[in-house]
Amino acid sequence: MAEKEKKNPVPTVDILIEIGDGIVLIERKNPPHGWAIPGGFVDYGESLETAAAREAKEEISLDVKLIEQLHSYSDPKRDARGHTISTVFIAKASGTPKGADDAKNAAIFQETNLPAPLVFDHAQILKDYFHYKKTGARPKY
Repeated sequence: MAEKEKKNPVPTVDILIEIGDGIVLIERKNPPHGWAIPGGFVDYGESLETAAAREAKEEISLDVKLIEQLHSYSDPKRDARGHTISTVFIAKASGTPKGADDAKNAAIFQETNLPAPLVFDHAQILKDYFHYKKTGARPKY
């Protein structure tokens, strides 16, 4: 009997980009459709930090300054396309975000006017982020 092919989770990054008093979200061009935190897959040989800066530039056409990591999210069901592990960064940028690459649109939102639907586990990540900004308490899992 042949051994099962070993599969590993795929590393990804998501970037909570602060502009003024809001956060940048993108409307996805590709399935799953909806609104998401900018981010994507880490390329082989690329650090998480480099991937985060690259993905932000590709998706919202702005350079970002990474500030800190918020948390890593690893629920195998977080992405219906496959098991991913996302390291989430908080970053700052200035300017007007413009959707590019796999982002159909990009816009700035506040906690009180988030768009719907939010895809993946991004509603939870945003909840954790806003809680952290108010209290300084990071997610505990």
